[in-house]
Amino acid sequence: MEPKEIKSILKRLFKEYIKKHIKRILLALILSLIVAGSTSGIAWLLDPAVKKIFVEKDKVFAWTIPILIIVAFTSKGLSLYLARLNLIRVGEEVGGELQKKIANNILLSDIQTLDNRHSGKYISNVMYDTHHVHALVSTGVLNLMKDTFSVIALVSLMFYQNWKLALFALIMMPLAGGLAKSLGKRIGKATTKAGESSGNLATFLSEIFKGSRMIRIYQKENDENKKAELAINDLVEKNIKINSVMIRATPIMETATGIMIAGFIIFSGKLISTGEIGVNNFFSFLAAMMLAYQPIRALATLNLVVYQGAAAFKRLSNIFDKEIKIKEDKLSPEINIKKSNIVFENVGFKYENTNERAIKNINIKIEENTMAAFVGHSGAGKSTIINLLPRFYDPQEGEIKIDNQNIKKIRLNSLRKNISLVSQDVILFDDTIKNNIAYAKSSAKQDEIIKACKFSAADEFIKQLPNGYDTVIGENGIRLSGGQKQRISIARAMLKESPIILLDEATSSLDTESEKIVQNAIRNLTKNKTTLVIAHRLSTIHNADKIFVLKKGHIVESGNHDYLIKNCEEYKLLYEKQLK
Repeated sequence: MEPKEIKSILKRLFKEYIKKHIKRILLALILSLIVAGSTSGIAWLLDPAVKKIFVEKDKVFAWTIPILIIVAFTSKGLSLYLARLNLIRVGEEVGGELQKKIANNILLSDIQTLDNRHSGKYISNVMYDTHHVHALVSTGVLNLMKDTFSVIALVSLMFYQNWKLALFALIMMPLAGGLAKSLGKRIGKATTKAGESSGNLATFLSEIFKGSRMIRIYQKENDENKKAELAINDLVEKNIKINSVMIRATPIMETATGIMIAGFIIFSGKLISTGEIGVNNFFSFLAAMMLAYQPIRALATLNLVVYQGAAAFKRLSNIFDKEIKIKEDKLSPEINIKKSNIVFENVGFKYENTNERAIKNINIKIEENTMAAFVGHSGAGKSTIINLLPRFYDPQEGEIKIDNQNIKKIRLNSLRKNISLVSQDVILFDDTIKNNIAYAKSSAKQDEIIKACKFSAADEFIKQLPNGYDTVIGENGIRLSGGQKQRISIARAMLKESPIILLDEATSSLDTESEKIVQNAIRNLTKNKTTLVIAHRLSTIHNADKIFVLKKGHIVESGNHDYLIKNCEEYKLLYEKQLK
C-alpha cells in the first residue's frame, strides 16, 4: 500500500471508530507526558547525584536524590500502567465494534453475497484482522505518544547537557527512519498475504468439520491431513516472514548504536579532558542517550504495526463497504395480507457468477389456501423460484406480487414475517429442543410449543428423550435422526403461524417410514395455507392443486397430476422414471 492510501485508511479508522474514545486517548496523552517527564527526570537526576553525592559528598543530597529517583520511577510506572489500561480498553472496544459490525453484516447481507464468500473467510476477518486493528489502536497509539514524548524530553536533556554530543547522538535517527520506511512496505505485503492464508486455513477447518463423516467413509484422512499441513505451513511461513521483517532492523540498529556509543565515548573523552563537560554531565547525558535508545527503536518499527493494522482494516472495510441490495426500508408500507394470492409476472433471474439465466419469463398465479408444486430435473429453476418469494434474491426482470402488492415495495420484515420455510437442509442450533422451536416465536409459551409439536408428530419422540423439551441436541441437531430434525423444523414453522408456507424438498432425504410421518405433519402445517412445494418425489404431490413443470428455467406446462400425466410429456417421463 502507498503512504497516501494508508493515510486515507487511518483517517477513516479514526473518524469512524477511534474519535468517540478521544477522552481516554487524551488521558493517555497526559499520562504519556508524565512518563516522558519521569524518564528524562531519572536521567537528569544523575547529574546532581554524581556531583553532589560522589564529588562534593553532600549528606543532604545523599538521601534526597535517591528519594526523588524512587518518586520518578514510581510516577513513570503508574502513569504507564494507567495509559496502557486506557488504550487497552480503547483497542478492545474498537476491535469488538468491528467484530459486531462483521456479525451484523453477515446477518443483513444479501444471500448471494454470502454464497460467493466462504464462511471461513469471515471467521478469519473476525479473529485475525480485528486483532491487528486492536494492536494498532492500543499498542501503536500508546507507543506513538509515549515514545515520541520520551524522545523529545530526553533529546532536550541531551542538548541541555552538551549540544555537540547531542548532535553526534542524533546521527542514528535518520538511519532508523530510513529502515522503518523500507521495512514498512515489506510488512504491508507480508501481512496481506498472511491474512489470505489465515482465511484459507479457516475455510479448510470449516470444511473438514462439515465433512467429517464423508472423509472417514472414503478413507481420506491422510489426504486431508496433507492439505491441513499445507495450509498450516503456508500460514506459519507467512507469519515467520512478518516477524523476520519486523526484527530485521535489530542487527542494523544494534551495530549502529554500538558504533555511535563508541564514537560518543571517544568524543566525550576529549570534551572532558578540555573541561568542556563535567563527569556529572557526561553520566546524565549517557543515561539520557541510553534511555532514548528504546523509544527510538520502537518508533523505528512503529510503522510496521501501522502497515499491519491498515492492511487488516482495509480487508474489513471491503466487507462493510459492499452494498447491501436487499435490505429493510422503513419508509415502505407493511404488507397487507388478506388472501395470500401469489403472482409472478414475467420474472427472470440470473446468479452473479453465471452467464445463463436460472429462470426466464416466469408467469404463474397461485390462489389463496392452495398448494402449488414445482417439478423438474436438477437445475430447472425450482429452488430459484422458491427463494425469490422471501427475497433471498431479487429478480432482474419482472415483478412478484402478494395480494397485488409488489414485494419489492413493502417492508422486508413484514414480508418475511408472513412466510415459513421447511427445507431439506434443516438448520438447528446447539441448544434445547424447546429453544429451537421457539426460535420462530420467542414469546411462545410451553403449551404453544407442545401443541405445535403434537401437530408435527414430534411430541412423542421428544418425551422419550432424557430431558424432554430441555434436551440439548448438539450442533445442527447431530443427536437426532433426519426425520426427527425435520419434524422439529415443521413444529417451528407451525409456531410461526404464517399464511404462506415454502417446502423445499422437505422429505427428499427421509426413509419411507419417516416420510410418512413427516407427510402427515406437513398436511397439518399446510392446512388452509398458501403453499409452494419443490417436489423430489412426485408421489408426494398427487394432491397438489397445481403443478408447474420446469425445464431449463422455463415453465413448459402446468395443471393437476391427472391433467399433466395425459398432456405433458416432460411430467410423464419424470413420473414413469420414478415408478421404475
